[in-house]
This record gives sequence, C-alpha cells and structure tokens, in this order.
Amino acid sequence: MSKTKEVFITAFALFSLLFGAGNLILPPYLGFKSGEYWILVAIGFSITAVFIPVLGVFAHAKLQGTMYDFGKKVSPLFSSIYCFVVYLIAISLPGPRTASVTHEMAIAPFFNSNALLTSTIYFLLVFVFVMNRSKILDIIGKFLTPLIGVILLSIIGVGLVTSPFEVSKTIVTSPFSEGILEGYQTFDAIGAVVVGAVIVISLNLKKNKTFEEKKDLITKSGWLAGFGLIVIYAGLILSGSLFQSEFSFDTSRTDVLIGLSNLTLGHVGSVFLSVLIALACFTTAVGVVTGTSDYIKGLFKGSQTAYLLTAVLGCIIGVVVGSYNVGFIIDIALPALMFIYPITIVLIILNVLPEKYASILVFRAVVLITFLFSISDFLKYLVPLDDVEYLIGLIPLAKYSLAWVLPAIITFVLINIIRKKLK
Repeated sequence: MSKTKEVFITAFALFSLLFGAGNLILPPYLGFKSGEYWILVAIGFSITAVFIPVLGVFAHAKLQGTMYDFGKKVSPLFSSIYCFVVYLIAISLPGPRTASVTHEMAIAPFFNSNALLTSTIYFLLVFVFVMNRSKILDIIGKFLTPLIGVILLSIIGVGLVTSPFEVSKTIVTSPFSEGILEGYQTFDAIGAVVVGAVIVISLNLKKNKTFEEKKDLITKSGWLAGFGLIVIYAGLILSGSLFQSEFSFDTSRTDVLIGLSNLTLGHVGSVFLSVLIALACFTTAVGVVTGTSDYIKGLFKGSQTAYLLTAVLGCIIGVVVGSYNVGFIIDIALPALMFIYPITIVLIILNVLPEKYASILVFRAVVLITFLFSISDFLKYLVPLDDVEYLIGLIPLAKYSLAWVLPAIITFVLINIIRKKLK
C-alpha cells in the first residue's frame, strides 16, 4: 500500500471514529439558533469539536502510548483515576447515545419497534466489530467513511443551492461561547484521547513501522480528518441558519436535522439520512468500546480475556443506556462534560507543547488550577449556587462556563517565567 493511500485510509478511519451522534445533530441546530452569527458559532464549535481533538491526535502521535501517558506527568495515581473516569464516561454516555440517536432517527420513523430492541441489535453488531480488532482501520477507512462523506456532502451541497440564502436573526445571546460549549457535547476531545489510542494500537498490530513513520502517518491523518470535520461542520451550521424560517423556535435538535434532510433531498433524504446516522453512530460506538477494551487489556498485561470481558460489559451498558431518549442522555451528560472536558483540554495542549514548556511542575500546577476553577461550572448543573453566584461572577468568563481558562493560562505563564529565572 502506498504511503498516500495509507494516510487517506487512516484519516478516513479517524474521521469516522470521531464523527458520531453529536456531530450530526448538533451543528444544524446550532446554525438554526445562531442565524446571522453562524460564523461565530462555527468558529467556537470548531475550537472544541475540531481543533482540540486534532491536537489530541497529535499528542498521541508524539507519545504513541496509551491514555495513561497523557496524565502521568501529574502523577501515576492521577493518571489512573483520569483514565478510569474518561473510559467510564465514554462507555456510559457517548457510546450508548449513538444507539439512541440511531433508533430515534434511523429506525423509529420506519419501524414500529422499541428502543431496547434497537440498542440490543446495535451493540451485538458493535461487539462483532470490536472482536475483529485487527481489521477495524481498514473496514472503517476503506468502506464506511467514504459513504458517510458522500451523503453528508449531498445534504450540504443541495441545501446551499436550493436554500433562499437569507440568513435570519440569531436567537442566542453569546454565539461564540455557545459554539464552544456545544462542542463539548460532541465528546470529541475525549474521543480523541480514546480513539487516538485505537489508531496507535491498530498501527502497532501491523508491526512494520518505525516510531517516526507512525508519527508522520498519524499527524498527516489528523490534519486531513480535521479539515474534513471543519468542512462538514461549517456546511451543516450554515445550512441550519439558511433554513431557520422553516422551523419553529421549539424545534428539537433531531427534528432540525430530519427537516433539513427532507428539505434538501426530499423523501429520499429520509432514507439517506437513516443510512448516514446508522453508519456515523456505529463507527463511533466501535471506537469507544474498542478503546476502552484496549486500555483494560493493557492493564492486565495483554490479557485477551480482559479485552473480551470489557467489550461485553461495554456493550451491555450500551444496550441499557442506549434505550433511553437522546435528550435525556444529553442532559445527564452535561455535568460530566463540564467536569472532565477542561482537564482533558489542558492535558492535550500540555502534551503537544515542547518539553521545555511542559515540565512536571507545569503539568501539576495547571491541571490543579483548571480543576479548581471548573468546579463551579459543573456544580451549577447539579445543585443551586445562589449564595456564591456573585463571587463566581467575578471570575472572568465564568458566565460563559469557562471560568478555568484564564487562570490556567496565567498559571502556565507564571510557572514558566519562574522556572526560567531560577535557572
């Protein structure tokens, strides 16, 4: 296989492993709400749903280990806890959500079946793919992703040609931060540290590449996958804004996407959309369960039994949680995301930076400050914080649920300045 072809196949696989349920239903809805400010929303969304995840892939290219390596500079205990929490969230929320979205948008409109039946069949198929571990990259990269891309580009292309091209007024107060926070719901930063490891292990199974060759392949694939994601997201957000007048203001995320496909591709669009959703969601679920199983297998010194039992458990969780509706899963996911996402973003960025700027002290200080200043962001989704709301409001960007950003940056700069002066 030529190097160019291998880069494209790996990029396609990476794109497909990242592009799942949230990536489909969130952008059109964001465009619908943002109206004239769709560009600001698209930029904000791309930061957390493309830029940070691609940096996560680059970090994997640099480390070429497991997710444990992302946090080991803070401490071995922290890294172990972080990995456990991330994988637990991954197999409990974004993985099962793909089955829920598939049922609501690809099965329920055509068949009178219940969600539990859909999630059961769905995760049985996921289990089959996960157990064929060595073939995942080729199957997804060669066959599934190109089909996903063709259907997506058809919806976007026809939509841009047939729309009135009149962008309506926005119905959001902070388009940029809205895009950033909605990007959290794609789970792509978490997805990057999970499926990035899947890519690394898949390449290791081939046993014919040096460290530098794998780094080059993963880096180039990351750039390509990121470019593809930006094109798709921007197109879906713009399409949602152009067709805003076709929907009522209380329209749900899934209804906007269904309506958009019907408006662009007609009744045939429903069929195409169903195939698209099933494929996009399925590949992500495979990536999540495979990544979790790979990690547990590594903890037990390459035990195939550990891999099998984790895959079974992951699929059982998927069946149960995936039988609930999409809105419910999104709602319960938000506190978990506000807790783990800031730490994940910081770890990704620190692991990409040159070693001289990312010492052990920098890792520990920045992660600690990020955790402390993000507490209010996730607690407010669990308990009322009326008594301290005024104090929280004094923190820059706190009202946008980004209270951790400036303290983390300041800590990073100060620690590096102090270290430089002490040398």
